[in-house]
Amino acid sequence: MQPSAPSSPPLFSLSRQELALIGVTMIWGTTFLVVHLAMRHSGPLFFVGVRFVAAGLLSMLVFRRVLKGLTRQELWAGTAIGASICVGYGLQTYGLQTLSSSKSAFITAMYVPLVPLLQWLLLRRPPGLMSLLGIAFAFAGLLLLAGPEAGSLTLSPGEWATLLGALAIAAEIILISHFAHKVDTRRVTVVQLLAAGLLSLLCMPIAGESVPAFSWVWVLAALGLGVASVLIQLTMNWAQRAVSPTRATVIYASEPVWGGIVGRIAGDRLPAAALLGGALIVVGVLVSEMRLPTRKRPAQASA
Repeated sequence: MQPSAPSSPPLFSLSRQELALIGVTMIWGTTFLVVHLAMRHSGPLFFVGVRFVAAGLLSMLVFRRVLKGLTRQELWAGTAIGASICVGYGLQTYGLQTLSSSKSAFITAMYVPLVPLLQWLLLRRPPGLMSLLGIAFAFAGLLLLAGPEAGSLTLSPGEWATLLGALAIAAEIILISHFAHKVDTRRVTVVQLLAAGLLSLLCMPIAGESVPAFSWVWVLAALGLGVASVLIQLTMNWAQRAVSPTRATVIYASEPVWGGIVGRIAGDRLPAAALLGGALIVVGVLVSEMRLPTRKRPAQASA
């Protein structure tokens, strides 16, 4: 009896790490509306500070047993990642004072083409063909999503801040991947969350921002997003040990789709072009997961 031929790998294969990233991306997409509503009662740096300090304290409680082994490298890695979170989310939250949650989500997702480019420039790791195709689809979708509201070439201060925040988020993803195999993700998660929150609070006097009046809106929003931040950051640190920055970035590209869905539930109605853009982003995610068929060598075929 001749041995049966090995079955070919499935066209689409999602690991548990990739499925986890898809799950946190769905949660991520819902946060824009929450922050947009909270900005009616709080300043951006104060809100980001409370949000991430709360997340850091919660993560300290969860991982208190492993914090004793904190190394100097983990402290440096967490601080660097936390600084990028502070800049990225601080600028994004500043933009949400004047931008709708959907538009902020779309502009933030512009980091999609930035990650592989920064990865190529800084880490000398060129993206693969399918990842490039997936990014191309996602970028085209982002253009359609932003197009319905793009009436001129001049960006408002809120749009510029959000775009610069997207660049900082791209740096965060690269830093996470750079340190993922060298550190304990639990300890780094604690450090980066606390660093992001404390740096935001320290920047308040520089930006001329004062502590807002008490409101249950920003309190509940900050605490709720603090819990979500622990889940998101820990999952990103864990999953990106096995998922490349380019593949992770295309998965994250579905974030504005979820943001658009939540916005629609809240009363926002997307035009047809924006819906097409969301579909292209999903296509980009799927294309990035495709595997090109490998050609068998002659010796293997004869055997």
